[in-house]
Amino acid sequence: MNNFPWLTLVVVLPIFAGSLIFFLPHRGNKIIRWYTIGICTIELLLTTYAFGYRFQLDDPLMQLTEDYKWIDFFDFYWRLGIDGISIGPILLTGFITTLATLAARPITRDSRLFHFLMLAMYSGQIGPFSSRDLLLFFIMWELELIPVYLLLSMWGGKKRLYSATKFILYTAGSSVFLLMGVLGIGLYGSNEPTLNFETSANQSYPVALEIIFYIGFLIAFAVKSPIIPLHTWLPDTHGEAHYSTCMLLAGILLKMGAYGLVRINMELLPHAHSIFSPWLIIVGTIQIIYAASTSPGQRNLKKRIAYSSVSHMGFIIIGIGSISDTGLNGAILQIISHGFIGAALFFLAGTSYDRIRLVYLDEMGGMAIAIPKIFTTFSILSMASLALPGMSGFVAELLVFFGILTSQKYLLMTKILITFVMAIGMILTPIYSLSMLRQMFYGYKLFNAPNSYFFDSGPRELFVSISILLPVIGIGVYPDFVLSLSVDKVEAIISNYFFR
Repeated sequence: MNNFPWLTLVVVLPIFAGSLIFFLPHRGNKIIRWYTIGICTIELLLTTYAFGYRFQLDDPLMQLTEDYKWIDFFDFYWRLGIDGISIGPILLTGFITTLATLAARPITRDSRLFHFLMLAMYSGQIGPFSSRDLLLFFIMWELELIPVYLLLSMWGGKKRLYSATKFILYTAGSSVFLLMGVLGIGLYGSNEPTLNFETSANQSYPVALEIIFYIGFLIAFAVKSPIIPLHTWLPDTHGEAHYSTCMLLAGILLKMGAYGLVRINMELLPHAHSIFSPWLIIVGTIQIIYAASTSPGQRNLKKRIAYSSVSHMGFIIIGIGSISDTGLNGAILQIISHGFIGAALFFLAGTSYDRIRLVYLDEMGGMAIAIPKIFTTFSILSMASLALPGMSGFVAELLVFFGILTSQKYLLMTKILITFVMAIGMILTPIYSLSMLRQMFYGYKLFNAPNSYFFDSGPRELFVSISILLPVIGIGVYPDFVLSLSVDKVEAIISNYFFR
C-alpha cells in the first residue's frame, strides 16, 4: 500500500467523476446535486485518510511522492508530492469546495455544467498545491482559470461579462510571466530541461538572472494573491460572482498565489528573495492600510468583503517577507484561517442576498429582527475577521507581528515603524467590519417594510456556517493543529537563508 498513487487519485478523481455528470439521467437537479456533494465528500475523506495514515509529520522532505514519465520528448514527468506547507491548503480546498457545492443549492440553470465546473475547479486547485514539477505546476495553474471564467460569466450578477473578462485578462496575462519564469529556470545551465523542484532548489544562479526570474514569478503570484497595485480584478469579480463561486475564489484561489510565493520564490530563489523582502514588507503594510481604508467606501456588500480580504492578504505578504520562522508560520496559518473566514463571510452575504434581494448597504437595515440566525453567525464571523482573540485570525496576525519583531534581517527602527503601521491597519479593520454590521442589521429600514417577514436560514445554511465556524474557533484555541504540520518544513526553508 505504500506506493499506491494517493495523490494522483486525489487530483484526478474530481474532474473524472465530474465528466460523468453529463451521462447521468436528466431527472431534475436533485440527482446531479447529490452526486456532486457525494463526490466531494468521498474526495475529502480520501484526502484525510491518505494524509492521516501515510504522512509523517516530523519529516520536512516531500512525501507521498510519485514520479511517472509523461512526455518522453522533453523529459516531462508527472511528479506529485506533498510536504508540511501544502498539506494545509489541500485539506482547506477539500473542505471549502464541499461546503461550496452544498451552498450552491439555489442554482437551477444549467446545473449539470455548473456542477461539472465545480468539480473541475476542485482538481485544478489541488493540482498546484501537490505538484513537484514546475511545468505541471503551470499546467494546473492554467487549468483552473477556465472553470472560474465560465462560472463568472454564466452565473454572475448584472455586470458579469465585464468582470469575467477583466479576471481572465489579468490572470492569463500574469501567467505568461509564470510560464517565462518556469521555462527560464528549467532551461538554465543544462542541455536537457530540469523541471522538478528538488534539483531546482539546489541550483544557484547569477544574481541578475535570479532577480529577473524572481520578478517574473512575483508578478504572476501578485495578480493571483492580489498584491497592490494588481488587485483591481478582485472587487469586481467578487461583486458579480455567485456566492458559491465567491467561496472558492476567496477561500482557495487567493491562497494559490501566496503558496506560490512560498514554494517558488522562497525555496527556489533565496538570494533574490532576501534582496526583495524589504520591498515585500513595505508593500504589505501599504496594502493593509490601503484596503482597510478603501473598504468603508464601498456600497456593494460583496465588494466591501473583497477589500477586507485584500487587506488580510497583506499579513501573508509581510509574513513571507520577514525571513523568520515565526513570520512564515504566521503567514501559513493566515492562509488557512483566512480561507475559512473569507469563504464564510461571502457565504453569509450571499444567503442574506437570497433573502432580501438587495446588494447595496445603504438600502439595507434592520435585518436583525427578521433573520436572527443569519445575524448571529454574521456577527461572529465578522468578529473572527477583525482578529478577535480566540479566533484563528488573531493567532495568525499575532505570529506575523512576532515574526517581524524577531527577524534578524531588519534594524530595530524599521521593525518598530512597520509594527506601528500594521497596528494602524489592525485598528482600521474593526471600523469597516462593524460599520458593515451596523448598516445591515441595525436600524428601522426594512423592519417597517410591508413584506418584513423573511425565512430565516434553514438547516443547510446553518450547517455550512457552523462547520466553517468550528475550525475557526478550533484553530484560535489550539493553533498547533495547523502549526504542527508546517513547522519543520518552515525551519528547513528558513535555514537556507542563514547558513549559505
